[in-house]
Amino acid sequence: MRHTTTILAATLATLVTTSAFAADLPGKGITVQPIQSTISEETFQTELVSRALEKLGYTVNKPSEVDYNVGYTSIASGDATFTAVNWQPLHDDMYAAAGGDKKFYREGVFVTGAAQGYLIDKKTADKYHITNVEQLKDPKIAKLFDSNGDGKADMMGCTPGWGCEAVINHQNEAYKLADTVTVNHGNYSAMMADTIARFKEGKPVLYYTWTPYWVSDVLKPGKDVVWLQVPFSSLPGEQKDIDTKLPNGANYGFPVNSMHIVANKAWAEKNPQAAKLFSLMKLPLADINAQNSMMHSGHASEADIQGHVDGWIKAHQAEFDGWVNEALATK
Repeated sequence: MRHTTTILAATLATLVTTSAFAADLPGKGITVQPIQSTISEETFQTELVSRALEKLGYTVNKPSEVDYNVGYTSIASGDATFTAVNWQPLHDDMYAAAGGDKKFYREGVFVTGAAQGYLIDKKTADKYHITNVEQLKDPKIAKLFDSNGDGKADMMGCTPGWGCEAVINHQNEAYKLADTVTVNHGNYSAMMADTIARFKEGKPVLYYTWTPYWVSDVLKPGKDVVWLQVPFSSLPGEQKDIDTKLPNGANYGFPVNSMHIVANKAWAEKNPQAAKLFSLMKLPLADINAQNSMMHSGHASEADIQGHVDGWIKAHQAEFDGWVNEALATK
């Protein structure tokens, strides 16, 4: 009997300690609303941040899916708390329009090395020696990528409202391609499915994409497709002074982006431990690519994605716990 009493006492002591600890957690009683775009592949990085916030005691809702510009406005007004998919400099215009640094907290870098640009199939590139989008000014070269019979190249753009839409439209004018190239903006995944189908039929393809994303795992740059360079740097709005030329002299038209966690500034000031967490978290680009690829191969349910988050945390437990503990120690 004495043995049972000892166990009971120990259990009670543990319960008291745990509840006392829970009461001390900075997020107790506070609900957080994450936000992301309708790209379901963004859920992985969003949920990773949500899990870390839960360790600080916050109640975290499922992410709301909205257009990026609506997302920034919602965070600025306090209707949402944070996004884990702020692209810099691609989203600079939207970030500035919604209030910039006065409204947002953005410290630290979550993801680095995010590339984007224009690609064509390697077979056509090799056969016609195409290396630069400027070559599409030649009607004969442009006609190779004509998919609707109007004699102009059909370039697959992106979803209206994304940062890439403004850049692609701006560059189509700046590089004087408008007479020979039609840019098609629409539902990105549907357009990409058509592009991959055309590629599999052996037809030329011309499209925009970015990394991290699953597309470059299916159409592999260097093997299936090649990145095209641009004749000179030219970006719209807040990005206009950016030189996109790389140290090796190559220029793909887009700067290499970084991704950041952006939160409502007033909320971050009231929640210094969460703000510290946001500034510490880091996620390798290759890990996002790998997870996105799993989603593309059929493991894309909510349960699958939560499993991918579990797996990542388990594989990086010490690092994950380190972020949480350092955040908890912040006064």
